[in-house]
Amino acid sequence: MGAGPAGLTAAYELSKHGVPVTVLEKDPSYVGGIARTAQHAGYRFDIGGHRFFSKNQEIEDLWTEILGDEMLTRGRLSRIYYQGRYFDYPLRATNALRNLGPLETVRCMASYAWAKVHPYKDPRSLRQWVTNQFGDRLFRMFFKTYTEKVWGTSTDEISADWAAQRIKGLDMWSLIKTTLLPRGRPKERGQVIKTLIEEFRYPRLGPGQMWERVQKVLADGGQPVRLGRAVERIEWSDGKVTAVLAGGEVFSGTDFVSTLPIRDLVEKLQPPAPEAVRRAAGSLNYRDFVTVALMIDRADVFPDNWIYIHEPGVQVGRLQNFKNWSPDMVPDPALTCIGLEYFCFEGDGLWESTDADLIALATRELAELGMVRPEEVLDGAVVRMPKAYPVYDDHYQRHLDVVREWQEANLPNLHLAGRNGLHKYNNQDHSMLTALIVARNIATGAGLDPWKVNADAEYHEEVRVGEADRSGRQVPARL
Repeated sequence: MGAGPAGLTAAYELSKHGVPVTVLEKDPSYVGGIARTAQHAGYRFDIGGHRFFSKNQEIEDLWTEILGDEMLTRGRLSRIYYQGRYFDYPLRATNALRNLGPLETVRCMASYAWAKVHPYKDPRSLRQWVTNQFGDRLFRMFFKTYTEKVWGTSTDEISADWAAQRIKGLDMWSLIKTTLLPRGRPKERGQVIKTLIEEFRYPRLGPGQMWERVQKVLADGGQPVRLGRAVERIEWSDGKVTAVLAGGEVFSGTDFVSTLPIRDLVEKLQPPAPEAVRRAAGSLNYRDFVTVALMIDRADVFPDNWIYIHEPGVQVGRLQNFKNWSPDMVPDPALTCIGLEYFCFEGDGLWESTDADLIALATRELAELGMVRPEEVLDGAVVRMPKAYPVYDDHYQRHLDVVREWQEANLPNLHLAGRNGLHKYNNQDHSMLTALIVARNIATGAGLDPWKVNADAEYHEEVRVGEADRSGRQVPARL
């Protein structure tokens, strides 16, 4: 159920083991989920940018196996736009000094020194945790605005646990070493701080090319992905799922893999799950996402792959220059496609705006940022992606435990995988590894637990001291 990275990885792995599989996808045209590549008038664009980099070599090898030479190696250039200036990201000393000026640099270093001498003890919020790592002034410049745009929540209300995971291994000292000290020999893949990688791989025609290729492999094996098949009902009895109704058809099987949002999955069970389980699933929340792609009558707009927008005066959170991810993402090298990313909640003002209004907003904001002139915008397209990010409020783990414990005890042939399937804010490689584990459990009885895949897409048989058994990767949680 679901033809995103997790669903298609599970199907691909099962087919390699000779297990017949049916994939159901509600979208009538696209596979790939949030990692799909949308198309408009010859332009291809991501729903957000998708770097292909993993500390897990098996996932890297799988990408190569699927696409081979179609995987490009791309140099990374990303910057922060703040107060009309561009700051390298990751931060580099010379660039930051030039942009900040000597006086502001001294203030930032003094702020950092103060934080080291007077840290927040047992930091509870993201603001406190980042301030301890970088100082208050750098926190306000380079963390506060963007984070609050993404999550729609004050950094005083976001858990320190999330910052510790998402900015794992990165602090002022690691930045100083990266930017000022001589470079030693390259690190092993597992030692790299993901935030600091300088190269990544990318499919020539965008991330959707990966999943379109898997779709073809399955179809060539006589197991086509069933597009336009929204799951309507999941039937179960006598301690197992027996069939799925989708697109008016009934699909039976021995095992069922769900990458659906857990809230949706539980709603579709028939007969209904116990009231406590339905209530817990209904309490899980999500952050939604809108991409506005603008087609620009200019060969070069900016050299970056992406830019984080830390200006509080505009709503856009990040810009993607898809031509700089791969030149084949645009039909004409004299033109450019820029993706503007807006984070919202389904049903709010942004989400409910018409496509024309969103294109007008994106055009206006791109001009306000000094990137283009409005008359250079030739065309635009809008993609809305519901439930792009699982939200971790203060009670999410308790709700998730209720659902998980009931499902494991009562529906053992229902297997959960992927970002929304496990309600974990993770990257594509992490989602794929959970799917590989699920597929191997079905095909070989491996008995591995997909919930034990950690933030670096590694599998740990035992939970280490200090790690919550069920939480996996930490993401924003209200205090």
